[in-house]
Amino acid sequence: MSSGYSLRIQEANAKASKHKLGVRLGRLCIAQDIPVAVVAKCTGVTRQTVYNWFCGTSIPQGTPAALIAVYMASLESSVS
Repeated sequence: MSSGYSLRIQEANAKASKHKLGVRLGRLCIAQDIPVAVVAKCTGVTRQTVYNWFCGTSIPQGTPAALIAVYMASLESSVS
């Protein structure tokens, strides 16, 4: 696991439903060590909101959800 994220965040993300968009984003960001601040800036939300998505305690909706889909596609293509 990544050293850029606290153990609490990593564990919460690992336990959360992989079917949630924010959790999937979190797994990509943790694996690639992408800072929460970068995700927050790209999606126009606070870092706390991003942490909530990563832990599965809230679900991205509206514009942030659309931006996440684009952001995730770019992350996934960079891994391929």
